[in-house]
Amino acid sequence: MSERMEPIAKTKMTKIAKIATEKSGGSVFLRYDKTFGAIAFNTINTILLILIAAVMLYPFIYIISESISSLDAVARGAVKLWPVGFSPEAYRRVLTNNLFFTAYKNTIIYSVSGVALHLFCLVIVAYPLSLKNFYGRNVIMAFFAFTMFFSGGLIPTYLLVRSLGMLNSIWAIIVPSAFDVFYIVIMRTNFENIPMSLRESAYIDGASHFRILFSIVLPLSMPIIATLFLFIIVSFWNEFFTPLLYITDLKKQPLQVMLRQLIVKNSFGDFVSFQESYMVKPMPPPGLQKAIKDAAIIVSTGPILLVYPFIQRYFVKGIMIGSIKG
Repeated sequence: MSERMEPIAKTKMTKIAKIATEKSGGSVFLRYDKTFGAIAFNTINTILLILIAAVMLYPFIYIISESISSLDAVARGAVKLWPVGFSPEAYRRVLTNNLFFTAYKNTIIYSVSGVALHLFCLVIVAYPLSLKNFYGRNVIMAFFAFTMFFSGGLIPTYLLVRSLGMLNSIWAIIVPSAFDVFYIVIMRTNFENIPMSLRESAYIDGASHFRILFSIVLPLSMPIIATLFLFIIVSFWNEFFTPLLYITDLKKQPLQVMLRQLIVKNSFGDFVSFQESYMVKPMPPPGLQKAIKDAAIIVSTGPILLVYPFIQRYFVKGIMIGSIKG
């Protein structure tokens, strides 16, 4: 009798395994992979994703190729996708330029300081607003939300920054945007999703709110903190309008303002080192001008490209935890 039941049991176990695989994150088309609809769907998706990836990658590959190609090929426009010849002259000019590294240093200082201040403000504001027994939290949140839709505008903000004496300083860049209400809402929602029993047990043991925040809440909130960290640092790294508005001292301008002068306005007068052979004729040849622009773009995006792979795994988890309650 047991021998007859064995094939039936194996068949049932196979079906159960397939269903479990589907429910645990297996392919949605596990039982339909051989149908025409599933094959067509997967084929179309694959083709579309390849085309989108090609559209995204082509400009980046083109800039890299042009930055290392020979200057004559760059001047003739012979570079289409892959490098034509080889010349490291553009990178040598960029990496030995004092003004470029001054702007690079300023950008790093502004980005790191801005991220630290923003995360500090987000945590300090979001934690009390996440406590259900905090009196008046809904009223305070309503005032915060009001600023998302109504603001004084550019001119009153500039006058305020000037009256506070923050022009030509780091504070003009990192202070006005320190309280981002959208990020506060995400952080508060993430804090609310942490089980209240953890906080209550720590409170019974004598822990203060600061101890609960730094020992329990923040360690459990690392995905959302890592996600917001990348969002904030990328916004600071790519910011050019705010420093263009408030920073007039050339030695205090960040990298993106210098790139704007170099790429958009085609201004090489401040970029080229006057200690070189271009003292009489400061403008470099056309091929070198274009190669310098490309090399400056690649070098300026390097840190973000290096940071992204280590944080991107937190994206989905962090945003989902911070935006969905329950």
